[in-house]
Amino acid sequence: MRDALTGSRIRERRQIAGLRQTELARRVGISASYLNLIEHNRRRIGGKLLVDIAAALSVEPSVLTQGIEATLISALREAAVDAVGQQAEVDTLEEFAGRFPGWAGVLAQMHRRVVSLERTVETLSDRLTHDPHLAASMHEVLSTAAAIRSTAAILAETHEIEPEWQDRFHRNLHQDAERLADSSKSLVAYLDDTETADDRRGVPLEDVEAFFERHDHHFPEIEAGADPSDLDLSGFDSTAARTVTRGFLDVYATDARAMPLDAVKAGLDGAEPDPLKLAAQFNVDIATVLRRLAALPEGVLRRPTGLVICDASGSILFTKSVPGFAMPRFGEACPLWPLFQALNRPLVPIRRRIVQLGRSAAEFDCFAYAWPQGVAGYDDAPVYHSVMLVRSVEEGQPSDQAVARVGPSCRVCPNDDCASRREPSILSEGF
Repeated sequence: MRDALTGSRIRERRQIAGLRQTELARRVGISASYLNLIEHNRRRIGGKLLVDIAAALSVEPSVLTQGIEATLISALREAAVDAVGQQAEVDTLEEFAGRFPGWAGVLAQMHRRVVSLERTVETLSDRLTHDPHLAASMHEVLSTAAAIRSTAAILAETHEIEPEWQDRFHRNLHQDAERLADSSKSLVAYLDDTETADDRRGVPLEDVEAFFERHDHHFPEIEAGADPSDLDLSGFDSTAARTVTRGFLDVYATDARAMPLDAVKAGLDGAEPDPLKLAAQFNVDIATVLRRLAALPEGVLRRPTGLVICDASGSILFTKSVPGFAMPRFGEACPLWPLFQALNRPLVPIRRRIVQLGRSAAEFDCFAYAWPQGVAGYDDAPVYHSVMLVRSVEEGQPSDQAVARVGPSCRVCPNDDCASRREPSILSEGF
């Protein structure tokens, strides 16, 4: 299709150059009628004639054949998918990019800017909601500002104040102003540090996930039989982070013993993993299989693999990211994720093909399973955990089931018609 638009590009470039058909035809030594056929894509063009036309238009021949819009088409397609309430004519994207490369570039640049701003808004929203230091600092700033406003209002609206009380209000106003200045400086310093530093963690969960990311979620020493307690966790700043990490490493070691790495590789034999078959082969539950698949070293599985674990309250306990699948840093994920649907059907393995709305329309295969953590005594209800394996889908890979539409979280999901929405999206039209 792009080669078939060479004539359209020649016409657009000729018009930009201010040349008439007869003038361009004369420069390259062909008739105006033949150039007209070329420009309307009724004659194929190549070789020396293409080079001569490109030279006459002062462009590279590749601009006329492949078009500089090759990368723009992909960006425009993504923008069309992400558009809210708009139906773009995607079947004419290549022609649009070929005829109007400048406008195509503007739209692609704006879409990239929107995507970047969405990521920033989502990150700031999560931090404002969950970062304990940021929340405390904001509370201090707002409380002090409110106190200053109240004192100033009394001084401005009360005409007769005894000198003693007036001095007291002035002292309070001065003290609150100093406190506001100190709080503001502290908040700005914290934001500057967390925005520029490599380590942006603020709660134990972030420490834990950063630790696993540094090890690519794979620990050869544990695979070889080492005790998880032998791993050096001295880099953690908090006891809570070390405790949580020890717990996950213990689970990792248990999974590794139940499903040894060499045996898993042999069981896969280069094929796509089937969690049910692997569970039967190793005589383990589905949760063990899903966690184990996410912990395999790079290269064992053909497609990137992510993981999410939550408890019965829906709070996310652990994540392993996968490219293209947006995961909130803390809780409040989309209730339509198979991860949460599994909690409604404990011990029933769930498989779903999903497409996550928002930044992109990439599809993913998800396997989810919820299982009880054990019972402390008689008449005690079990506490459930749920795990979800997320795998990217290769382009053109068919699915034998309908594709479910989900979001990262309600706060940044564009699907206004969702019956499960908890709050309006801050990325709604007009934001």
